Amino acid sequence: MDGKNIDKNTRVVDTLALRRTAKEAKRYVVMMRLLKILAIILIAIVAAAYAVSYFYDKYGSFTVKISKYDMINQGLTLSETPDYTTSNSRLNADILYDMTNISGEDLPDNIDKINGSHNGEGYIAYTFYLINSGKDTLSYDSEMTIENVTNGVDEAIRVELFVNGEKTVYGKTKSDGSGKESDCDKEFASSTEVMKDRREKLGPGEKDKYTVVIWLEGNDPDCVDKIIGGTMKLGMNFKIVETT
Repeated sequence: MDGKNIDKNTRVVDTLALRRTAKEAKRYVVMMRLLKILAIILIAIVAAAYAVSYFYDKYGSFTVKISKYDMINQGLTLSETPDYTTSNSRLNADILYDMTNISGEDLPDNIDKINGSHNGEGYIAYTFYLINSGKDTLSYDSEMTIENVTNGVDEAIRVELFVNGEKTVYGKTKSDGSGKESDCDKEFASSTEVMKDRREKLGPGEKDKYTVVIWLEGNDPDCVDKIIGGTMKLGMNFKIVETT
Protein backbone atom coordinates (compact mmCIF):
# COMPACT_ATOMS: atom_id res chain seq x y z
CA MET A 1 0.00 0.00 0.00
CA ASP A 2 1.46 3.34 -0.99
CA GLY A 3 1.69 6.41 1.23
CA LYS A 4 -1.25 8.20 -0.40
CA ASN A 5 -3.66 5.36 0.43
CA ILE A 6 -2.35 5.22 3.99
CA ASP A 7 -2.92 8.96 4.44
CA LYS A 8 -6.41 8.63 2.97
CA ASN A 9 -7.33 5.75 5.25
CA THR A 10 -5.93 7.65 8.22
CA ARG A 11 -8.06 10.67 7.36
CA VAL A 12 -11.17 8.49 7.08
CA VAL A 13 -10.51 6.95 10.50
CA ASP A 14 -9.88 10.39 12.02
CA THR A 15 -13.11 11.70 10.52
CA LEU A 16 -15.09 8.77 11.91
CA ALA A 17 -13.46 9.27 15.30
CA LEU A 18 -14.37 12.97 15.27
CA ARG A 19 -17.95 12.18 14.33
CA ARG A 20 -18.15 9.61 17.11
CA THR A 21 -16.71 12.10 19.59
CA ALA A 22 -19.17 14.79 18.47
CA LYS A 23 -22.10 12.40 18.88
CA GLU A 24 -20.91 11.42 22.34
CA ALA A 25 -20.55 15.07 23.28
CA LYS A 26 -24.04 15.82 21.98
CA ARG A 27 -25.43 12.81 23.85
CA TYR A 28 -23.72 14.03 27.00
CA VAL A 29 -25.23 17.51 26.63
CA VAL A 30 -28.71 16.02 26.09
CA MET A 31 -28.35 13.77 29.13
CA MET A 32 -27.22 16.66 31.29
CA ARG A 33 -30.20 18.72 30.18
CA LEU A 34 -32.53 15.83 30.99
CA LEU A 35 -30.95 15.44 34.41
CA LYS A 36 -31.40 19.15 35.07
CA ILE A 37 -35.06 18.96 34.02
CA LEU A 38 -35.60 15.92 36.25
CA ALA A 39 -33.90 17.73 39.13
CA ILE A 40 -36.17 20.77 38.62
CA ILE A 41 -39.26 18.51 38.54
CA LEU A 42 -38.11 16.73 41.70
CA ILE A 43 -37.53 20.04 43.46
CA ALA A 44 -40.97 21.24 42.34
CA ILE A 45 -42.61 18.06 43.69
CA VAL A 46 -40.81 18.40 47.02
CA ALA A 47 -41.72 22.11 47.19
CA ALA A 48 -45.37 21.32 46.43
CA ALA A 49 -45.43 18.65 49.12
CA TYR A 50 -43.88 21.09 51.57
CA ALA A 51 -46.41 23.77 50.62
CA VAL A 52 -49.31 21.36 51.15
CA SER A 53 -47.84 20.35 54.50
CA TYR A 54 -47.25 24.00 55.44
CA PHE A 55 -50.76 25.12 54.63
CA TYR A 56 -52.25 22.06 56.28
CA ASP A 57 -50.28 22.90 59.41
CA LYS A 58 -51.25 26.56 59.16
CA TYR A 59 -54.92 25.94 58.56
CA GLY A 60 -55.09 22.41 59.91
CA SER A 61 -57.07 22.71 63.12
CA PHE A 62 -60.04 24.99 62.48
CA THR A 63 -60.95 27.54 59.83
CA VAL A 64 -63.96 29.85 59.44
CA LYS A 65 -65.11 31.03 56.02
CA ILE A 66 -67.81 33.04 54.33
CA SER A 67 -68.35 33.62 50.65
CA LYS A 68 -66.47 36.66 49.34
CA TYR A 69 -69.58 37.47 47.34
CA ASP A 70 -71.61 37.62 50.57
CA MET A 71 -68.93 39.81 52.14
CA ILE A 72 -68.59 42.26 49.26
CA ASN A 73 -72.23 42.49 48.18
CA GLN A 74 -74.11 42.01 51.46
CA GLY A 75 -71.63 43.24 54.08
CA LEU A 76 -71.36 39.95 55.95
CA THR A 77 -67.95 39.81 57.62
CA LEU A 78 -65.91 37.86 60.16
CA SER A 79 -63.89 39.30 63.03
CA GLU A 80 -62.10 38.08 66.14
CA THR A 81 -63.47 41.08 68.03
CA PRO A 82 -66.96 42.64 68.15
CA ASP A 83 -65.52 45.88 66.75
CA TYR A 84 -63.62 45.50 63.51
CA THR A 85 -61.55 47.70 61.21
CA THR A 86 -61.24 45.39 58.20
CA SER A 87 -63.61 42.92 56.57
CA ASN A 88 -62.53 39.29 56.56
CA SER A 89 -63.89 36.33 54.63
CA ARG A 90 -61.62 33.82 56.40
CA LEU A 91 -60.27 33.32 59.91
CA ASN A 92 -57.82 30.70 61.19
CA ALA A 93 -57.50 29.37 64.71
CA ASP A 94 -54.05 28.74 66.15
CA ILE A 95 -52.74 25.19 65.92
CA LEU A 96 -52.43 22.98 68.97
CA TYR A 97 -49.77 20.32 68.45
CA ASP A 98 -49.65 16.99 70.30
CA MET A 99 -53.11 17.29 71.85
CA THR A 100 -53.52 15.00 74.85
CA ASN A 101 -56.84 13.73 76.15
CA ILE A 102 -58.67 15.65 78.85
CA SER A 103 -62.12 15.67 80.40
CA GLY A 104 -64.64 18.24 79.21
CA GLU A 105 -65.38 18.87 82.89
CA ASP A 106 -61.93 20.44 83.22
CA LEU A 107 -62.54 23.19 80.65
CA PRO A 108 -62.45 26.75 82.07
CA ASP A 109 -65.79 28.31 83.02
CA ASN A 110 -64.98 31.49 81.07
CA ILE A 111 -63.95 29.69 77.89
CA ASP A 112 -66.44 31.65 75.76
CA LYS A 113 -65.47 35.01 77.24
CA ILE A 114 -62.09 35.45 75.49
CA ASN A 115 -61.82 36.68 71.90
CA GLY A 116 -59.73 35.06 69.17
CA SER A 117 -57.53 32.02 69.77
CA HIS A 118 -57.18 31.05 73.42
CA ASN A 119 -56.02 27.44 73.40
CA GLY A 120 -55.27 25.71 76.67
CA GLU A 121 -53.54 22.53 77.71
CA GLY A 122 -55.28 19.80 75.76
CA TYR A 123 -57.90 21.87 73.90
CA ILE A 124 -58.38 24.32 71.05
CA ALA A 125 -60.60 27.33 71.76
CA TYR A 126 -61.54 30.02 69.27
CA THR A 127 -64.01 32.89 69.57
CA PHE A 128 -65.13 34.99 66.62
CA TYR A 129 -68.00 37.18 65.45
CA LEU A 130 -70.18 37.10 62.36
CA ILE A 131 -71.23 40.68 61.67
CA ASN A 132 -73.85 42.14 59.36
CA SER A 133 -72.25 45.40 58.29
CA GLY A 134 -74.62 45.87 55.37
CA LYS A 135 -78.04 47.48 55.01
CA ASP A 136 -80.18 44.37 54.57
CA THR A 137 -81.55 41.89 57.09
CA LEU A 138 -79.94 38.51 56.44
CA SER A 139 -80.72 34.87 57.07
CA TYR A 140 -77.79 32.49 56.78
CA ASP A 141 -76.85 28.84 57.05
CA SER A 142 -73.95 27.65 59.19
CA GLU A 143 -72.21 24.32 58.74
CA MET A 144 -69.22 22.78 60.49
CA THR A 145 -67.53 20.16 58.35
CA ILE A 146 -64.93 17.47 58.97
CA GLU A 147 -62.45 18.19 56.20
CA ASN A 148 -59.84 15.61 57.11
CA VAL A 149 -59.38 12.93 59.76
CA THR A 150 -56.79 10.18 60.33
CA ASN A 151 -56.42 7.21 62.70
CA GLY A 152 -60.10 7.41 63.64
CA VAL A 153 -59.40 10.24 66.06
CA ASP A 154 -62.90 11.63 65.43
CA GLU A 155 -64.31 8.72 67.47
CA ALA A 156 -63.22 10.48 70.68
CA ILE A 157 -63.30 14.14 69.61
CA ARG A 158 -65.71 16.59 71.21
CA VAL A 159 -66.78 19.91 69.72
CA GLU A 160 -68.35 22.46 72.04
CA LEU A 161 -70.12 25.27 70.22
CA PHE A 162 -71.34 28.47 71.88
CA VAL A 163 -73.71 30.64 69.83
CA ASN A 164 -74.42 33.90 71.60
CA GLY A 165 -73.68 32.18 74.89
CA GLU A 166 -75.80 29.07 74.31
CA LYS A 167 -73.69 25.90 74.51
CA THR A 168 -74.05 22.63 72.60
CA VAL A 169 -71.59 19.72 72.84
CA TYR A 170 -71.27 17.51 69.76
CA GLY A 171 -69.69 14.07 69.50
CA LYS A 172 -69.69 11.19 67.09
CA THR A 173 -72.35 8.52 67.50
CA LYS A 174 -71.21 5.68 69.76
CA SER A 175 -69.12 3.14 67.89
CA ASP A 176 -71.78 0.47 68.55
CA GLY A 177 -74.40 2.71 66.90
CA SER A 178 -76.52 3.05 70.03
CA GLY A 179 -76.76 6.85 70.02
CA LYS A 180 -74.96 9.86 71.44
CA GLU A 181 -72.30 9.77 74.13
CA SER A 182 -73.52 10.61 77.65
CA ASP A 183 -71.48 13.84 77.81
CA CYS A 184 -72.85 15.15 74.50
CA ASP A 185 -75.96 17.12 73.69
CA LYS A 186 -76.06 16.07 70.04
CA GLU A 187 -74.46 13.61 67.68
CA PHE A 188 -72.44 14.69 64.65
CA ALA A 189 -74.86 15.50 61.83
CA SER A 190 -73.15 12.98 59.53
CA SER A 191 -69.80 11.32 58.89
CA THR A 192 -68.57 14.56 57.32
CA GLU A 193 -70.53 17.17 59.30
CA VAL A 194 -70.45 18.15 62.94
CA MET A 195 -73.50 20.40 62.75
CA LYS A 196 -75.63 22.59 60.51
CA ASP A 197 -78.11 25.28 61.41
CA ARG A 198 -79.96 28.32 60.08
CA ARG A 199 -79.97 31.79 61.60
CA GLU A 200 -83.02 33.85 60.77
CA LYS A 201 -83.05 37.64 60.39
CA LEU A 202 -79.69 39.06 61.40
CA GLY A 203 -80.38 42.78 61.16
CA PRO A 204 -78.05 45.53 59.95
CA GLY A 205 -75.34 46.20 62.54
CA GLU A 206 -76.12 43.02 64.47
CA LYS A 207 -73.53 40.37 65.24
CA ASP A 208 -73.53 36.75 66.32
CA LYS A 209 -70.81 35.51 68.66
CA TYR A 210 -69.36 32.03 68.21
CA THR A 211 -66.94 30.07 70.37
CA VAL A 212 -65.65 26.70 69.19
CA VAL A 213 -63.84 24.36 71.59
CA ILE A 214 -62.26 21.11 70.41
CA TRP A 215 -60.72 18.42 72.61
CA LEU A 216 -60.04 14.71 72.88
CA GLU A 217 -62.38 13.29 75.49
CA GLY A 218 -60.42 10.99 77.79
CA ASN A 219 -63.57 9.34 79.18
CA ASP A 220 -64.71 8.19 75.75
CA PRO A 221 -64.35 4.38 75.39
CA ASP A 222 -62.83 4.98 71.95
CA CYS A 223 -60.01 7.12 73.36
CA VAL A 224 -57.46 4.31 72.99
CA ASP A 225 -53.87 3.88 71.80
CA LYS A 226 -54.83 3.22 68.18
CA ILE A 227 -55.84 6.88 67.66
CA ILE A 228 -52.44 8.17 68.83
CA GLY A 229 -50.94 10.35 66.11
CA GLY A 230 -54.32 11.01 64.53
CA THR A 231 -55.18 14.40 63.06
CA MET A 232 -58.43 16.20 62.39
CA LYS A 233 -59.25 19.33 60.40
CA LEU A 234 -62.55 21.16 60.90
CA GLY A 235 -64.02 24.06 59.01
CA MET A 236 -67.06 26.27 59.61
CA ASN A 237 -68.81 27.85 56.65
CA PHE A 238 -71.48 30.54 56.52
CA LYS A 239 -73.72 31.30 53.55
CA ILE A 240 -76.50 33.84 53.12
CA VAL A 241 -79.80 32.20 52.09
CA GLU A 242 -82.14 35.20 52.22
CA THR A 243 -82.03 39.00 52.33
CA THR A 244 -84.86 41.45 53.12
